[in-house]
Amino acid sequence: MPTASRHAFVHRLPMRSPDDVSALATAIAQGTIAPAGIVAILGKTEGNGCVNDFTRAFAVRSLEALLGRHLASDAVRQIAMVMSGGTEGALSPHMIVFEAREADNDTPRAHAKSLALGRARTPELASEHLGRMPQVEQVAAGVQVAMADAGITDPADVHYVQVKCPLLTMERIEAAEARGQRTAVRDTLKSMGFSRGASALGVAVALGELASSDLSDQMICADYARYSERAATSGGVELLDHEILVAGMSADWTGPLAIDHAVMADGIDTEPARAALARLGLNVAGQVPAAERGRIAAVLAKAEAAQSGRVRGHRHTMLDDSDVSSTRHARAFVGGALAGLFGFTDLFVSGGAEHQGPDGGGPVAVIARRD
Repeated sequence: MPTASRHAFVHRLPMRSPDDVSALATAIAQGTIAPAGIVAILGKTEGNGCVNDFTRAFAVRSLEALLGRHLASDAVRQIAMVMSGGTEGALSPHMIVFEAREADNDTPRAHAKSLALGRARTPELASEHLGRMPQVEQVAAGVQVAMADAGITDPADVHYVQVKCPLLTMERIEAAEARGQRTAVRDTLKSMGFSRGASALGVAVALGELASSDLSDQMICADYARYSERAATSGGVELLDHEILVAGMSADWTGPLAIDHAVMADGIDTEPARAALARLGLNVAGQVPAAERGRIAAVLAKAEAAQSGRVRGHRHTMLDDSDVSSTRHARAFVGGALAGLFGFTDLFVSGGAEHQGPDGGGPVAVIARRD
């Protein structure tokens, strides 16, 4: 008897507002997307991306309400819903729906490996562990669970790991202090960076990029020479645990979609992304031609203002702006650079790349349909 394999689908849908789930509702009604097969939903919402950005929770609640009409509550909770706030510049609010369906192995296989998806949720993280080694270790364990869910055994086949991680609020800080504990930081905005950084190092440990024994609490958000080339982490007030999505390549999956990744050395280093496109069969000298853009299912990137205060030797002011967070500047900056390459603006560009690629740069992953 043939054994069942899985087939990944990726749907990029527009959003008119954080609570706009109409495109997803239409796709479900038309049978384009089966709710039971949804593995994860990544979304870009037009909030500020900071601690008080409630557009993320608003979007999640709207998705839960829609999917709750089709799935049991436990099934809805299993879907990783990672909302990333901030569409500065001309970035377009949108959602990316990752779906898996069973595929019969009797169907001829066109490729040795295809896009594979896996997910996991960790236990809730105590606030005093945020930004410290217990968070690194918890995320590393969660990534391994997600890899197993995807059927990926070789870490080299993993090209993108999205982690939605918690942050600190004053209420959470005070609750920890009432237990006699101290948090890594009392600044709630800085807590987002510490959470993203520790989560990224957890990805690096799970993928063998770094060893846990070589890390310490003191290195987190301090030693930026240590990083993951495949982590993308995003903090949010709407959760206390971690939602993890792993995307890679596996022979246990079928279909035309493939994923590759690259690492941008700085915010305008688009050539590595062009090289990833070439490895996916899209060789372009300039901007991706309109006729080829339909083959690109998703672009996923991280953005960060260089701590040096410079880009290729020239001073930038992203870290000096007291009115607008540097993460917001970085999203707009990197989003514009990547839009110039790919030729569209619904790009999943997430700010805050602590330990995600080199300082001032960041990972970028591309999912595309092969010929």
